[in-house]
Amino acid sequence: MATPRLTLIRLQRVFLENFSVGDIAEPLASFDAAATAADVRAIMAARGYKVAGIRREGTIAGYVQQEDLAAGTCGEYLHPFDAADVVPDSANLPTVVVRLAQSPRMFVTAFGQVGGIVTRTDLQKPPVRMWLFGMITIIEMGLTRMIADRFPDGAWRQFVSEGRLSKAEALREERNRRNQEVDLLDCLQLSDKGQIVLRNDDLRTEAGFVSRSKGTQTMKEIEALRNNLAHSQDIVACDWDIIVKLTMYLNTLLSVGQ
Repeated sequence: MATPRLTLIRLQRVFLENFSVGDIAEPLASFDAAATAADVRAIMAARGYKVAGIRREGTIAGYVQQEDLAAGTCGEYLHPFDAADVVPDSANLPTVVVRLAQSPRMFVTAFGQVGGIVTRTDLQKPPVRMWLFGMITIIEMGLTRMIADRFPDGAWRQFVSEGRLSKAEALREERNRRNQEVDLLDCLQLSDKGQIVLRNDDLRTEAGFVSRSKGTQTMKEIEALRNNLAHSQDIVACDWDIIVKLTMYLNTLLSVGQ
């Protein structure tokens, strides 16, 4: 059986190495620097490009923004790439999410040259949704483990309302009917497990919540994100703040309950 330390290392490898910006980036459309700015603007507008690369001597040397293009050649409107806005295609998703919290776009390099672009919209794609859903699943597993270790006799029931307990018991009975032997704790909802942890000072501290009120808000945001992921809703418009928060505290979250 794997030790908690090995389990954490494996989880970190999955969430830090198995998903990269190359999985979600789009090719960066580009135009020759001598092209007429008005023509390039028209093409960009027709194709929905807000940003495009500009080629000089066959290499993308910078970019232009559609809104800037007017008279002259598009090369006159070239913005050089800022190192802070460029990542290799191997960059992991946590790095990209944190960087996109500070910039509307990131340019992606392959073989040493900029050739792709990624924006927050690209975070709607399946690889990111899989990554986020997996992260939330790990969080729930960690909370379950913490509660079970602290209350092996089931004393956690004192922190759950009768109504929520009844629903958990009904779910367990249904699973037992289907020959699925599960513990009552496993039949609680994520929000129930969060409340148990938040109502016990030791568990709350162990889980990294600075206060019960902030922890309650975070758990609501996590649950909302999970619901939006499950129903293919817009997660960037609705859940951007919690996505960034989970990403920034990824290592802490993965260690919960280990």
